[in-house]
Amino acid sequence: MKVLCLWYANEQEIDLIKRGLPPGTQVVAPKGDYLSRFDCAYADVAKLAVDADAMIGLSVPEGLLEISEKLKIFCWMHSGVDDLRQFGALNHFKQRGIKLANIRGSNGNAVAEHAMMFVLALAKKTLQKHQASLERDRLLPLYGDEYRSTMLDGRTMAIIGLGNIGGRIAKHAKGFDMRVLGIRRNKDKPAAYVDSMHGMDELHSVLGQSDFVVLAAPSTRETYQFFGKAELEAMKRSAYLVCISRGMLVQEKPLYEALTSGRLRGYAADVWGQYPYGRFFPVHWGSRLQIHRLPNVLGSYDQAANADDVLQRNIEWGTQSLADFANGRPITREVSLDLGY
Repeated sequence: MKVLCLWYANEQEIDLIKRGLPPGTQVVAPKGDYLSRFDCAYADVAKLAVDADAMIGLSVPEGLLEISEKLKIFCWMHSGVDDLRQFGALNHFKQRGIKLANIRGSNGNAVAEHAMMFVLALAKKTLQKHQASLERDRLLPLYGDEYRSTMLDGRTMAIIGLGNIGGRIAKHAKGFDMRVLGIRRNKDKPAAYVDSMHGMDELHSVLGQSDFVVLAAPSTRETYQFFGKAELEAMKRSAYLVCISRGMLVQEKPLYEALTSGRLRGYAADVWGQYPYGRFFPVHWGSRLQIHRLPNVLGSYDQAANADDVLQRNIEWGTQSLADFANGRPITREVSLDLGY
């Protein structure tokens, strides 16, 4: 089997992949100058792709899949596959009978910790107090609304999406003695550290009980911009909203209006909306209303998974899917091409 890395993998990374695959597996990677080591130019990888049986990577050059006639399995080193869906790769894989795997859960620890960082930073008004500490010529008023922090102890957190990341967030929340409400499509599926589980039909009721709402759902056709004006109005006026999964879960204009009118106390996001040409005009990445600049908003520019150990685990988990395929075993993290996760 020939495996193609779709990034400028170094020798240590190539060796790590080889060690996880059957003896005799060929592992190749492009060489050349690059802007980012974790993507690759079509010109650097095209000749390697023609006879590749498997591919693993964080990006894929336009046109590469069409020339990869021997491809049997594609491992996407991301938790979701919505990017692949956007340019038709899922349909391509389905038509060609190509297996698709991802590394969902690999970055779960890092992203869940990042979500709790947002919860704490919003609740404790970390940035405002840090800025005030730099301005040494003024005192902070005690117990006034502007600088008084929110307690987590005894408060309620709603987590929408109880996969690997959402489950870990629930565990962290219980460490702060919070009440945790979960929302998932299959509410009968149990989850640890969740006080009660609910279906999407109970969303508004759960929102009305919650002091913190964390969006950890995958990006699918059903969840695309599902959180809008009605959902924001169902929340407490004192509540905070955190988006840790995909930026396009939340409708931008109602969010802006809620944040600027006092309807929503604060918002934090690791990810922001993407507005590609053809569906939106003008093209933009990030908030077109400059939500990230509002004083009650925190952002981290897609950095939740940029943490110790994550890259090595991504490669190891991706390699495991390739090994499952090579050995004729069920692929642990296979993606349903119909469901998109």
